[in-house]
Parts: sequence; structure tokens; C-alpha cells
Amino acid sequence: MEARVLADEAEGHPSKGSVRIRLQIAYDGTDFSGWARQAEQRTVQGALESSLSVLMSRHGPAPRLVVAGRTDAGVHATGQVAHVDLTEEQLRSLTGPRRGAGHTAKHGRRKRPQEVDGPASLARRLNGIAGLDSDVVVLSSSLAPEGFDARFSPVWRRYEYRVGDLGALRNPLERHRTVWFPAELDIDAMNTAADELRGLHDWAAYCKPRDGATTVRTLQEFSWVRDQTGVLIATVTADAFCHSMVRSLVGACVSVGQGTLSAERPGQIRDERLRGSEFKVMPAKGLTLVEVGYPPDEELAARAEQTRARREPLD
Repeated sequence: MEARVLADEAEGHPSKGSVRIRLQIAYDGTDFSGWARQAEQRTVQGALESSLSVLMSRHGPAPRLVVAGRTDAGVHATGQVAHVDLTEEQLRSLTGPRRGAGHTAKHGRRKRPQEVDGPASLARRLNGIAGLDSDVVVLSSSLAPEGFDARFSPVWRRYEYRVGDLGALRNPLERHRTVWFPAELDIDAMNTAADELRGLHDWAAYCKPRDGATTVRTLQEFSWVRDQTGVLIATVTADAFCHSMVRSLVGACVSVGQGTLSAERPGQIRDERLRGSEFKVMPAKGLTLVEVGYPPDEELAARAEQTRARREPLD
């Protein structure tokens, strides 16, 4: 559910007396049932909030995470962004002498304890709880700028999708993030189709419907390249994505590359706004969220308010 969000997540500015922390996150989605909390299911949000609960067990209720884009089961991320609002007490619990500091140095002198930065130390402490072999890692944590909202402030999200056809070198170490396709694909035709799809449109034909949700999006970038091993990599960037949109777009292009659709047909399907069965939605494991783009700090709050405003379907 690329960039899918629910109303139970916190919105707006931090509440009075709290501080907002920005988190940069990476994960292997293979063994997760997506980002969002689910009863009886292992999810990325659930794993991170469980670690937060352990970390803040003596400092009030465990805080909740708000994310830039809620990825589906099996989808990976190298550049996911989230925020968490901490109370002043919780933030103070992260600030203090670094463990092991203040020990006796050579010649009997005792070193001065080294203070740690509370916001920056949150990533290190969460990773410590998760362990060195964890499939989710907090890459960094920092004090969020005024007006920052991980969910509403982005101006774009960028995904990559990996497809290995008969012309690619099969690497078993890449099997969890590459979809292997049993035919040779025409990358030139796929790029022609991708180029025709870009722009501001209603993507109802490429999204799973959700009640009350708009399917109008701006597809800013869509292109294909082969890497040095022959694997085809799609780069897909938009202001936001509706449910299954990226995997549907990739599926349409793969059908073009295989020759079962003309290069013009994906654009025609988009304009018809009817979800049909002319192509298959691609599996989740080939998809990775690689980056989320935000405006300059002084524009964060305005961007968040703009995003909250409902976008009306095009005529």
C-alpha cells in the first residue's frame, strides 16, 4: 500500500511539551507483514514501537510512529522516513553521559564523562535493542525542523523496482529483492510506455480503490535501465502513490516489454480509469522505497497543510 495512511496516526505539530524527532529507516521487508501495526502480525511499525516501548518503559506511554509511506508486506526500504513525538521526560532519558565514559585513563586521571545528544542517540539505542542481525535499522535520528511532518510534508517519494529477465545474471543473494521473469524484455518499449505515463492524472486504473481516497497523483519520474548484471531497474517518483500503484505501473510496462501490450496501451488504460486484467500487478518483493523528498525547512508547515487538503479528481 505505497504511501497509504490511516486516520489513527498523529497529525500536525507536536503537542505542547513534546519534541518531534525525525527518523531515517531501512528494512528488509521479506519477513514483515508491511509497515502498519496489525494484530498477530509482525510489522515494521510494530517492531520499532516495541523497541520504543522497552526504551521508554519508565517514562510514560510508549510513543507512536508516523511514517512517510506505509509499505505493503514484502516491500523493502532504504530511505523510509518517520517521526515520533517524545515528551520532555522521554527526551531527557536519552541525554546523559555515554556508557563507559568517565573511566580511569592512563596515569590515573579520570576522563570527563561525555554527554550524548538525546535525539541522535535514539537511533543507536533502538538498534541496540533490535540487535546486530535485525532486518530493520534506524539509520539516523535528529531533532525535526519546525513544521516537519513525515506523512504530510513530503513533496515526492521515490521507489525502485528490480526485474531480472532472461538477459540478466541470476544472483541468489538478490532473490529477496528481485523478481525473476522467464522471458526477455524489450527495455526500449518499456521506456516508451513509461515516458507516456508521466504527469498529473487520475490513476484509478492503476490503484486498488479505497473509500473516500483520491486517485489523482503526479507521476514525476518513470524510467528503466539495466544494471551491470543485466537486471532491469525501474525508478518511479511521484508526489504520493495510491494503493498498489507502483507495482501496477511496473506490471503494465513488463507486459509491454514482453509484447502482450503495445507501448501506447498503458496510457490508454490510465485515461479509461477502469481497473481491468490486461496486465498483472507485480510481486511486492521487487519494490524498495529508496528516498523521500522534503521542501526547505521554511516550507515544511505550508506543504503539510497543502497535502492535507483533499485533491479533487480531474475532469
